[in-house]
Amino acid sequence: MSSPSAATNRQALVKLCEKVFCDPARPNFNIECKSSSEHLSACGEPILNLLSRQSTAIRNHSGNHKLILQRLDDMIALANEKFYAFPFKDVPACWRALFLEASLLKFSALAVRRIWNAEQASFVDLSISENAILDQMVEAMDMALIMTEVPASSTLQEAIDQALDLLQNIHMEMTDELNEPVTKRRKMSPSTKGYATDLFPSSTVAPPALSHPIPRANCLSFDAFEKYMHHPSKAHLGPEPLIITGVLDNWPAHGERPWNKPSYLLGKTIGGRRLVPIELGRSYVDDGWGQKIITFKEFMDQYILQESSNNSTGYLAQHDLFAQVPSLRADICVPDYCYTTPPPPHPSSPLAEKHSKLPQLDEPLLNAWFGPAGTISPLHTDPYHNILCQVVGRKYIRLYAPRESAKLYPRGVEDGGVDMENTSALDIGILAGLDGTKEEQDNAMLQFPGFASADFVDCILEEGECLYIPVGWWHYVRSLSVSFSVSFWFN
Repeated sequence: MSSPSAATNRQALVKLCEKVFCDPARPNFNIECKSSSEHLSACGEPILNLLSRQSTAIRNHSGNHKLILQRLDDMIALANEKFYAFPFKDVPACWRALFLEASLLKFSALAVRRIWNAEQASFVDLSISENAILDQMVEAMDMALIMTEVPASSTLQEAIDQALDLLQNIHMEMTDELNEPVTKRRKMSPSTKGYATDLFPSSTVAPPALSHPIPRANCLSFDAFEKYMHHPSKAHLGPEPLIITGVLDNWPAHGERPWNKPSYLLGKTIGGRRLVPIELGRSYVDDGWGQKIITFKEFMDQYILQESSNNSTGYLAQHDLFAQVPSLRADICVPDYCYTTPPPPHPSSPLAEKHSKLPQLDEPLLNAWFGPAGTISPLHTDPYHNILCQVVGRKYIRLYAPRESAKLYPRGVEDGGVDMENTSALDIGILAGLDGTKEEQDNAMLQFPGFASADFVDCILEEGECLYIPVGWWHYVRSLSVSFSVSFWFN
């Protein structure tokens, strides 16, 4: 039997779904309001009518629950087909809107299932467990968030965040209600070692010897950092990379809400149910590289907590995890340095003009990177200044100034019109003697003769440290252990 608090959270979730996601006054369901519903109406009036009828049925707990879920799944599948009929950026807005709205209604139909069961049991599939229902609800919501990228209204976004918070509470209450001890449940996990010890694997990649170490500063002040950027010691280079220590000392993620504990991260993702888009392969320029969407628990079990080197590499990169899971965002703090006024791109950069035309950011752009030892980010450059914060683990990072660009062989526009000019054709691992055979290393040096004279700086970025990467600087990143980093882009 559910605890009173569990029932309270479920009741709040039902009310939220009925009030917001199934609200007949919402423009998307108001068939007469053509100007407000222009996105969905482009899918055709029959689809709009069908969607509206499902919303009404869910709100009134009427009709065949199983059939309503099937109709919503059909509409989600229809919208999904359209995603593959166009380049992703060109998918008509109506199909993104249909995917989102049908997903929100599916979430709502699952949320009111218990009430439906009490009123019309014959129309509800009673064979599905509460855990399975929770799985389906999280999947419906996360697929909508990941696939549609529809800018929701602030009201809708707040409702989505609130719904997921309520699911988080329900999950925690369901977990507390289990009779078996936590330690026993962890030992039953497929990743026995990872869960039993609540530590990430200890396997590491041997760190390269540093050739040109990056300077360090401890707890650099706001004014001192701004002065460092605007008054470089080498004018021909502009501001240079700098390791700053002490910045993460007061982060909850580095203390009382520890990201280096698998159980904490799983707990913050509704028992690992949240879906994340991961990248497969050692790096995005390797043959066989791909992407897929899986649950956070599957990602942890298959790619983080397994120490076997025979497993394929999977990592979470350049994903706005904090917009998806706001509670994790509360575990970190934007470094004050991101609110300085940085210098423009250095004129020695071939991309300086392009980067200078980017609009000024109101707030820093945050991205998460989470992966196992041995994963690399190939040599590339970013269009913003960056404070890279190492929350868990350590990384080897090698950087080249913009003036070295010609010696780094940028890729340019490749087949299919993909602009890769911010990525080098070089495999630094092979050219630096970190990977490959002697023959492969010699062949690479012959293929890219200019590389040998390119000047660089390098470092081991340790847990709790952050690295300032000036805009336009090329950087190669190699994880030496399980690693969780957060980048803060600013201009």
